[in-house]
Amino acid sequence: MVAMSGSVAEAEPSAAPGGPDLLTVGVEEEFLLVDPHTGAAVPAVDLVLEQVPAELRGQVEREFQTSQIEIGSPPGLELTSIRHSLGVLRGALADAAERAGVRLLAIGTGPVDGQVPPVVDKPRFDRMIERFRLLVPGPGNNGMHVHVGVPDPETGVQVLNHVRPWLPILQAVTANSPFAKGADTGYASWRSVEWERWPSVAPTPYLDSHEHYERLIRQLIASGVMLDEGMLYWYARLSAKYPTVEIRIGDVCPSVDDAVLVAALVRALVATAMTELAEGRPAVNTDHHLLVAAHWRAAHDGLEGEGVDLTDGELRPAWELLDRLVDRVRPELARHGDLDQVTDLLGGLRRHGSGAARQRAVFARTGRLTDVVADVARQTRG
Repeated sequence: MVAMSGSVAEAEPSAAPGGPDLLTVGVEEEFLLVDPHTGAAVPAVDLVLEQVPAELRGQVEREFQTSQIEIGSPPGLELTSIRHSLGVLRGALADAAERAGVRLLAIGTGPVDGQVPPVVDKPRFDRMIERFRLLVPGPGNNGMHVHVGVPDPETGVQVLNHVRPWLPILQAVTANSPFAKGADTGYASWRSVEWERWPSVAPTPYLDSHEHYERLIRQLIASGVMLDEGMLYWYARLSAKYPTVEIRIGDVCPSVDDAVLVAALVRALVATAMTELAEGRPAVNTDHHLLVAAHWRAAHDGLEGEGVDLTDGELRPAWELLDRLVDRVRPELARHGDLDQVTDLLGGLRRHGSGAARQRAVFARTGRLTDVVADVARQTRG
């Protein structure tokens, strides 16, 4: 995550008026840079960075490919502060992109076919390419990572065990990449499919302890599937830099509203896990292969289709599973002061559909991916 003054490095559980031990939350978002006329990805990150206002440059950085750029919000207790930070950063970055002659998209991967932009010139990235070769599949995979403060690594590992069965429905909520190479892929989140080419991408395993977590990291590095701890691409992990649990399952959300909704749900899910830990309630050890199936279904169907009910392995409407998640975390949404806003945001999501559904609706109306790109750019700026 972007290092900055007041960054997620400070995102520890904090006491605040309204309740003890309210949890801070911070958000990272990755974006695609595209040609404003064709919608194809362009290697323009350095040009855009030159146009970013000086006071915001500490909150913006390069990502893996030269067609990507990343922001990080300072952590906060209030959703209004997260909304404000993301709105300011998105707006400033969209303006900077326009001054550089390109367009900023909050989208999981590029919908328009074109040349694959090069990887950012960085020694670590060079080593990744040397070892993993052709795993860079397209114009850039853009995700959203949510950090929630935890008091210590041992608690964090137990939180990972508690949240893992609920991550597929959050993946469905964020699905925002149905098109690739000029065609509908048949998936709501094609980014998820491309991302899984990396050998260290997987559902988080059930962990016995923080020592177990660290031992697995050492073993995975020794096996060669990871260069370092930063390549631990589990869907939820402990941050290597900050005292947080990091949920990293989703496509980048098309709008600030969508991002705020996901951030609130993730924080409430982590807080619910911590309550269960305090009460001595064990985590459900969901079968790994069923969890893999649930994540595949989430990537395929998104929020408009069906999802795997991990209590019995049956298919249910994805919205039914999302409603179940909201019911589960409702007490923590209320305790953090987020319930009314989340209720409103869920209403908007029901009306407008997921990012993938919105893209498909535009394409169904006009038949032009350039119109899809324009609509995503509009939502990105807000």
